[in-house]
Amino acid sequence: MALATPFFHPFRRLLFGKTPLSGIEKSLRDPAQSLSQYQQAFAAFIPATFFARTAAGAHSRRRLFPALLTFWAFLAQVLERGSSCRRAVGRITAWWRLEDPHAPGPAAGTGGYCLARARLEDAGLARVATHLAERLECNALTAERWRGRHVKIVDGTSASMPDTAGNQAAWPQPKGQKPGCGFPVVRLVGLFSAPTGALLHLAQGALSQGELTLARTLWPQLAPGDLLLSDRGFCSYQDLGAIQAQGADAVLRLHAARRADFRQGRRLGPNERLVTWRKPLARPRGCTPEEFATWPATLTLRLVRYRIETPGFRTQRIILVTTLLDPVAYPAQALAELYLQRWQVELHFREIKVLLGLDVLRCLSPEMVRKEILLQHIAYNLVRLLLQQAAHVHHIPLRRLSFKGALDRLKEFAGPLQALRDRPRRAAQLLALLLEQIARDPLPERPGRAEPRARKRRPKAYVLLTHGRSQTTTRRPYRPRKKSPSHGLN
Repeated sequence: MALATPFFHPFRRLLFGKTPLSGIEKSLRDPAQSLSQYQQAFAAFIPATFFARTAAGAHSRRRLFPALLTFWAFLAQVLERGSSCRRAVGRITAWWRLEDPHAPGPAAGTGGYCLARARLEDAGLARVATHLAERLECNALTAERWRGRHVKIVDGTSASMPDTAGNQAAWPQPKGQKPGCGFPVVRLVGLFSAPTGALLHLAQGALSQGELTLARTLWPQLAPGDLLLSDRGFCSYQDLGAIQAQGADAVLRLHAARRADFRQGRRLGPNERLVTWRKPLARPRGCTPEEFATWPATLTLRLVRYRIETPGFRTQRIILVTTLLDPVAYPAQALAELYLQRWQVELHFREIKVLLGLDVLRCLSPEMVRKEILLQHIAYNLVRLLLQQAAHVHHIPLRRLSFKGALDRLKEFAGPLQALRDRPRRAAQLLALLLEQIARDPLPERPGRAEPRARKRRPKAYVLLTHGRSQTTTRRPYRPRKKSPSHGLN
């Protein structure tokens, strides 16, 4: 006898034993099925085995929001900046009804989905991010290397998040701000690949931890033969020694606190010197005696000086310090051209912060903020994989392809790709068309282009909070900011 009364549905398993798999559960077990409008485009990059059911733990049970479905819904929220959990649940419900019109489906609220996002393990998300970065690096062409060296760029940034007690405890706001008037801020230091633009590793910490402190956790990730590129903030005796200990080399701008005397050392050219730096006598604060004992006694380095005469550039004279000592294999002009590539890391961080939403995170707890950062890492590398694929198929330099353009094209093609999930041949043709559209819209060549960091549109003249929101009453009069003088114009 079949039970048709909805009241007895929860007792079906007790009365008749284990029920057969429904259409929904079968499709969840089939990796070829598209659970998200973006999975069809990225299915070849992220195997479904990363989110397979486990024998024990949080992902061992059958759930309305399994790990695979939750991951793709969370990723869609990141790719579409500002997308809410309510919209994610609505998409899941639509997919659920499409697969099985008679299935009960998830509840209308977002509580179950939010709990499912919290069950995603940080270690599993980190493995996905590492897998994508390694895939980008494996697909890199030999011609994209600089004189046979793999160039990596390091730089730091920061991101804010909602002002909750948990976030404030993990990442306190700047000390100069009054309580209730600021937002928690996390400091991030990323290690990028220059040929592919991949975000290889990301270190995070509070504002009390400097960028250099976080960067030192990334030096063990350098491989022998790598070439590190960074600005003057990472130029120190300790870090140059640590980079050389990994078998890697570095090209950095000389720190402003260190004086460069081109009358000393061995002359290699008009603006090149071979100098020797000696280990400091006093141990720096924050360095343990064991770490200080591992520092080399001396470092032999090369100083290169050149001038930038391009109109619009702020700096006129640059002094580089490098561990590449051979002036024949690595000429000064080649090093100067290489250092211009360091600016690419600023563009990469802008793509993640502005286009994907890393600038202002949205999660309310430290645990979910960490997951959101990992999803930002994954989403960025996924779009980079699309760009790399389009560049290699259509023989266009990767740096000429627009991240924003690829993201826009992906959003346009995501819906049709999902609709063709049961027609693999047509889906493959549409995916090839997506790559063609990305490659047909290259960035224009603009050598020496410089844009000031200034905004044309003025912000609204609202009153700024000087106390916490709870201490500010609604009866406080509005006081607009003083307008600038009109200089006699009516």
